Amino acid sequence: MRSNRVQAAASGWVAKAVLLALALSMVLAACARPTPTPTPEPPTPVPPTSTPVPSATNTVPAKPTAASSPTVAAKATAAPQATATPKPAPASIKLKSPEYGMQAFLWYKPEVASRDVQVVKQAGFGWIKQGVGWRDVEPAKGQFVWTQLDDIAKWMGEQQLNLIARIDHQPEWAGGGFPTNGPPANYEDFGDFCYALASRYKGRFRAYEIWNEPNLAREWGGRPPNPAEYAALLKVAYRRIKEADPNAIVVSAGLTPTGTNDATAMPDDVYLDRLYQAMGGSSAGYFDALGAHAPGYKAPPEVSPAEAASNPAYGGQRFFCFRRVEDLRAIMVKYGDADKQVYILEMGWTSDPVHPAYSWHAVTEQEKADYLVRAYQYAKAHWAPWIGLMSLIYIADPFWTENDEQYWWAITTPSYPNLNPRPAYNALKAMPK
Repeated sequence: MRSNRVQAAASGWVAKAVLLALALSMVLAACARPTPTPTPEPPTPVPPTSTPVPSATNTVPAKPTAASSPTVAAKATAAPQATATPKPAPASIKLKSPEYGMQAFLWYKPEVASRDVQVVKQAGFGWIKQGVGWRDVEPAKGQFVWTQLDDIAKWMGEQQLNLIARIDHQPEWAGGGFPTNGPPANYEDFGDFCYALASRYKGRFRAYEIWNEPNLAREWGGRPPNPAEYAALLKVAYRRIKEADPNAIVVSAGLTPTGTNDATAMPDDVYLDRLYQAMGGSSAGYFDALGAHAPGYKAPPEVSPAEAASNPAYGGQRFFCFRRVEDLRAIMVKYGDADKQVYILEMGWTSDPVHPAYSWHAVTEQEKADYLVRAYQYAKAHWAPWIGLMSLIYIADPFWTENDEQYWWAITTPSYPNLNPRPAYNALKAMPK
């Protein structure tokens, strides 16, 4: 190689020739090499709160067999610190009015669960509601058992169904009156779990119900229902889920209809009004859709709350009917939430001849079938566009017997491998959607 001094002294035409030759050699060399494949960049992480965020491992645990124990262990890791800014959530999330769902029990018997997902699909329903026990998934802080949920995500994807996950039942390490279902001592622990769950199943689990029936003491750690406390828990869950999956739908807990107002329970309409007060009169930053429970009791689905209150045969109070949902909707409108939908997370009629608390309003299996179909038809005709998901109870848990009160609400009878449908399942399958 010549020095810079020699190059500077060279004549102009020699320098040009050298540069031209060098450029030509570089072009030929580039043509001779294959173009490398770029390495994809990892997805942009979402920032955690001040509390370190536990997250899922990228290793999917092995699928359990039929004989697997409910406590099958799976690996877990802690999430790395994240730095990016989360995307804003959609301004309004609307479902068709209505959309159709069933609650199923997909946790402990994979062979029954995978069949029941297909059973819901074959009925022409698009959603499954599934309970997710926090204590089953995070038995120790930051350590996760994803086995069952990974299977559920797989089955739901195969059938192209939407899932709404009910999140509650805190682990022992979180406090909250364990083993009673109750809010944790540190709400950010629950937020961490919500973040981990929504991160792992981003784009696969569409909606999350935050807790269940907090207007009952037995669902609030044995303590009197407290709408302000629930509002605080709901706000934490909303923030963390949206950080993980901005498109996920956050639904407030379904409230149980009741007329009891003491340390054991609070009427659902009273609780909802106080919840709005605790939220400062606005659900923004708390939920995308209002959850509600709508058992029909003794009344046919068309019976209004006023008629149920005036007729002792129906129970003599406004909440003893399917259309009690209209009272809750009126509270939403009162606080300026008319643009948000109501999701019915439990609806149905019981045929229970065994338990006195339920047998007074038992219907026949054929009446159950007729009432469920008519309930969907009534909602479609009278509640659009504010009604969203309508999820009935239940595809039967495979462990239930006639001694379980839930057995009598179901639209199937526990059985395997063959499905044992009750009249309601067949009627709903035939119902125009």
